[in-house]
Amino acid sequence: MDSKSSSQAPSVDTEAVRQRVPGGSAGPGGVDALAFFRGLFDRELSYVFCSLRRLGVPDRDREDLANEVFFRVFQRLADFDPTRPARPWLFAFVVRVAAEHRSRAQARHEELGGGDDVAQHAVAAPSSDAGEARDTNALVAAALDTLDLDKRAVLVLHDLDGHSVPEISVALGIPEGTAYSRLRAAREQFTAAARRTQRRER
Repeated sequence: MDSKSSSQAPSVDTEAVRQRVPGGSAGPGGVDALAFFRGLFDRELSYVFCSLRRLGVPDRDREDLANEVFFRVFQRLADFDPTRPARPWLFAFVVRVAAEHRSRAQARHEELGGGDDVAQHAVAAPSSDAGEARDTNALVAAALDTLDLDKRAVLVLHDLDGHSVPEISVALGIPEGTAYSRLRAAREQFTAAARRTQRRER
């Protein structure tokens, strides 16, 4: 599965996020919260964008949702454990924001786009290396779209981001056994969906 970030550069309005958060409070380890947040924002913005894409958020909504993710991250900075990796912790915010977005879209009877916009444009990709990469991305996106959000989140964290099941368990607040079960079911469903797509394209 392709683990690369989207080629589209994130364009989140940094100042819009910062204007929503108060200054002067303490972040992890007693450091200034705003200074810590700025560093986290700069380092992980592309990761948050990529994670939203992998969870099926359409391109048109990613900027707004990335803003919302980082606003919530700032509100909960005091909860961050600096001895643990930041990305699984961030991903939990991404999952919640993506789930709420999906619920709102379903309530409006909208059909969400695929996990990667390239899926809608790669049907007639050329047989060059770039074309093959687009085909692979499209296949991954289509297979990911067959998963519910709970399974999709575990699969992305483990197989694409490379985090361990114990880390995923802590980040998502689920038992390790549940994480293992979701991962196993997600892999089976993903593989079956990818094979169906490949058979249709032959």
